[in-house]
Amino acid sequence: MKLTLGFSPCPNDTFIFDALIHQKIDTEGLTFEVSYDDVETLNQKAFRGELDVTKLSYHAFAYVANQYVLLDAGSALGFGVGPMLICKGDPQQLLAELKSENSKVKIGIPGKYTTANFLLSLAFPEAQHKEVLMFSDIENAVLDGRVDAGLIIHENRFTYQDKGLKKIIDLGDFWEQETGCAIPLGGIVANRNLPVEVQHKVNRVLRRSVEFAFANPKSGLEFIRSHAQEMSEEVMYKHIDLYVNQYSIDLGTEGRKAIRYMFSKANEEHIIPEIKEGLFLAP
Repeated sequence: MKLTLGFSPCPNDTFIFDALIHQKIDTEGLTFEVSYDDVETLNQKAFRGELDVTKLSYHAFAYVANQYVLLDAGSALGFGVGPMLICKGDPQQLLAELKSENSKVKIGIPGKYTTANFLLSLAFPEAQHKEVLMFSDIENAVLDGRVDAGLIIHENRFTYQDKGLKKIIDLGDFWEQETGCAIPLGGIVANRNLPVEVQHKVNRVLRRSVEFAFANPKSGLEFIRSHAQEMSEEVMYKHIDLYVNQYSIDLGTEGRKAIRYMFSKANEEHIIPEIKEGLFLAP
């Protein structure tokens, strides 16, 4: 059975999916037609229901939970992994302006439906002046003065200081201090139109792929590197270490608790619509 599959070219995703798409594990008869896209493009594809299985932001998942179910394997949750708000000028001055009632701070964000923007909305509800940019362009937009601040994700948290940029706030730290939970960033979902046994099969195969990657971390090196643009091997594996962990094998009780809490908080703040479907793969 062939399924359409979408994930990002970022090292954490290529690390997770390498064994699955290259048949290094038993895929139980499943094959995959793969699309590589940045997370906001994947979110938009999920809104249109285009893919059988896809990576997406947890923020975006709230809008498509009637159409997709969350798998236990493949997620990016963790501590110390959150998005960062950065600037070129005085971080304290920007922080004060962000908290002001009529904040005029213009912020470059990696997508309206990213978890990064969800956290920004929680931390600074007054900050309404946002411009959606490709995540890899945000640092330069700050440097060029096109935006006053930038919301960075992925490997940019390792590079912003090298460019003379400064941290205003780590929104992962903000979330952890507020909740004590791991931060849910992105997950893997399966279309509810797929038979339940196929949803479970995808989950099993994906878990196997993550376990294979942990057991053979260099196995997918060339595949990971081929999609990692000009990233050094050191930064690639820093990126993987940051976003791939025990929650990527199985959400477990703590992972599910963090996701439920996130959606509960987002509902309270009217950031997402009410979710009526069960979020997680049925036993």
